[in-house]
Amino acid sequence: MAGGIGGFFRNLFGGGTGTPAAESVEAATEYKGYQIRPAPQKQANGWLTSGVISKQFPDGVKEHRFIRADTYPSRDDSLAFCVSKGRQIIDEQGDRIFAERTPPASS
Repeated sequence: MAGGIGGFFRNLFGGGTGTPAAESVEAATEYKGYQIRPAPQKQANGWLTSGVISKQFPDGVKEHRFIRADTYPSRDDSLAFCVSKGRQIIDEQGDRIFAERTPPASS
């Protein structure tokens, strides 16, 4: 796929005609033993919700990246929602967010 995964998401969420969206990674917020780092991405129509959830395990740090279609006109609103969305993901899935995902077997 031309443009790779990043290009796919930019096109899917209405972001881009060419240059990659700027990503700004913020300081982490601790929540229930996890770290949530908001990373809103500037799009033509606002700030896209994305971030990274990480947690320290005995065998090292594991990370889960998330991106949602939600956009906000202001960066501050987007930052707040990124943290809120990270908390929701943690509450709903817990450590399962770090599980290996295997594609379904083809028939």
